[in-house]
Amino acid sequence: MPFRVAIVGRPNVGKSTLFNRLVGRRKALVDDTPGVTRDRREAAARLGDLRFTAIDTAGLEDAPAKALASRMRDQTGRALAAADVVLFVVDGRAGVTPLDRHFTGWLRKGGRPVILVANKCESGAALTAIGEAAGLGFGEPVAISAEHGEGLAELHAALRSYAPEDAVMERGAPEPEEAPAEAPEDRPIRVAIIGRPNVGKSTLINRLLGDERVLTGPEPGITRDAIEIPWEAQGRRFVLIDTAGLRRRAKIEDPVERMSTGDTIQSVREAQVVVLVVDATMSLEKQDLAIARLAIEEGRAMVLAVNKWDLIDDPGAAMKELHRKLGFSLSQVPDIAIATVSALHGRKLDALTRAIIQSFEIWNKRVPTSALNRWLQSVTESHPPPLVKGRRPKLRFARQVATRPPTIAVFGNNLTTLPDDYVRYLSNSLREAFDLPGTVIRFDLRQTDNPYAER
Repeated sequence: MPFRVAIVGRPNVGKSTLFNRLVGRRKALVDDTPGVTRDRREAAARLGDLRFTAIDTAGLEDAPAKALASRMRDQTGRALAAADVVLFVVDGRAGVTPLDRHFTGWLRKGGRPVILVANKCESGAALTAIGEAAGLGFGEPVAISAEHGEGLAELHAALRSYAPEDAVMERGAPEPEEAPAEAPEDRPIRVAIIGRPNVGKSTLINRLLGDERVLTGPEPGITRDAIEIPWEAQGRRFVLIDTAGLRRRAKIEDPVERMSTGDTIQSVREAQVVVLVVDATMSLEKQDLAIARLAIEEGRAMVLAVNKWDLIDDPGAAMKELHRKLGFSLSQVPDIAIATVSALHGRKLDALTRAIIQSFEIWNKRVPTSALNRWLQSVTESHPPPLVKGRRPKLRFARQVATRPPTIAVFGNNLTTLPDDYVRYLSNSLREAFDLPGTVIRFDLRQTDNPYAER
């Protein structure tokens, strides 16, 4: 088991900034607005020769049961229970507050070693506050500035006393990036769960995991950070990415929501499969289709998860209408895999998992060059390209130059005049001939040089 370090404290004391510093890159959203972090986030971290898993948590607030802040505190409690040591962060500028004191007892009940960290101590003005922090009963605080990277040697010394030997890198050992990389077929499939706010994305992830791993509730827009969670099912490894709901840009005014939207779009770009979750009771809305086009433009494999299917009175009619809208609005990627599920009741989740695996395998499919050229000859003979200004484009040969998504290079003459509708015809024919439903197919038209052009 890896050495696990949870970072806790009241809102806006710099927990996420410290998390990003330890992880070595911006993994958590950071803003001056209190309470930006809501879900707990985990990532591999390093401090000197120490290797560990850092856990970022929501700000501790005193709130009534069932309130959002209370559910956030419960998630922090889960992080506390899973940690080997806790970094209790206070604001070195503001000093110790009543809320800091309120949660000291809660931390003691957790039974985990606590290291008191006074953040924002890049100036001498924090010295008085550091003295106040010592009165919390967790020993002398470690004074740091997470933003400027100051005091990390002292934090390393404090953590080192709790770290097991396997968390300490030996001198001369290779850096993690120098270690042998996993073969592509052994790497987990990265799956981004996206959709509009409040369609059940986080509930779906919790059902797949069999654990209340991410926050859920009736409030729209609970998820802000893109949270990556390892998962195994049907003999495969995955990384599930819970994302913030996407609304129309014109409706976004909150700067934190703008950051969350950017985080979600980045998650789509880094994913391999995108699961678009829609509400069955609302059918496909314009925003759902806009989100689907985003995934298609990025060339991701895609699965449509129709949630709350158990609330549909006439499934046949609803499915017919769904296919009609998809065929009209997403005609460039026909036959997208559809899984009708109930995240709340955990229904048909195995079918969703199979659809994810199948879409991923199609996205990775490679067509032999010989078969590809037999297909090209057949389609161009049965349906030749149209004449353009008295000249007909000539498609001579083709080969697949990439997967993820399948990308076909076509070589020939006058290809710059090939109409878009003929390229769509090629795409649909290729999809049917080689069983490539529901995936983006890209064509790279390459003009063959004419050796007599200069004569």
